[in-house]
Amino acid sequence: MRLGWVTGLILIVPAVAWIAFELGLWPNAADKYAQCKSSAVAGGDDLGGPFELINTNGQTVTDKDIITEPSLVYFGYTYCPDVCPMDVSRNAAAVDVLADRGLSVTPVFISIDPKRDTPKVVGEFVSYMHPKMVGLTGTPDQVKAASDAYRTYFKAHEADDDTYLVDHTTMTYLVMPQEGYVDFFRRDIPPADMADKVACFVENQ
Repeated sequence: MRLGWVTGLILIVPAVAWIAFELGLWPNAADKYAQCKSSAVAGGDDLGGPFELINTNGQTVTDKDIITEPSLVYFGYTYCPDVCPMDVSRNAAAVDVLADRGLSVTPVFISIDPKRDTPKVVGEFVSYMHPKMVGLTGTPDQVKAASDAYRTYFKAHEADDDTYLVDHTTMTYLVMPQEGYVDFFRRDIPPADMADKVACFVENQ
């Protein structure tokens, strides 16, 4: 009788655990970042991926060349009058906060305005923003492919000259080497809070 009771438990417990996991009541042991995540985006698990772009020296590089440590990736453009400089400065400040804690993170800026953002222009922009910041641009096809991989949106306004604005997604993506995208940050999060969140991921990698 006792043996039958034990056998029943052996059969029932895994089934109950599986149901709890499917309902989200059981932690996913495989997700080492579960305690760090507080945001969700549609199709999040499919965000990010390989890209091929051009660095500030005019060299073609891939995501494997760029994402060599935890990285904060932002899509914007250098002629942006307010949003991009504020967001990129916030990312840079978070990187400095993390550095003070002994954690190394790279800020990455990817231009979605290849018409105006040459490697030289992007280089000047990122050097002003942060000495560690990586700047990338590319051909229209390269930029679109990278943007599509992260499901970002951008659209240039029509204009008769080069003074046009570009509508674009303003989220920042946390990308880990060999793992890819793990989380994103909205533009209203302050540097210290962003650093706290990033630190959780970095310390659990």
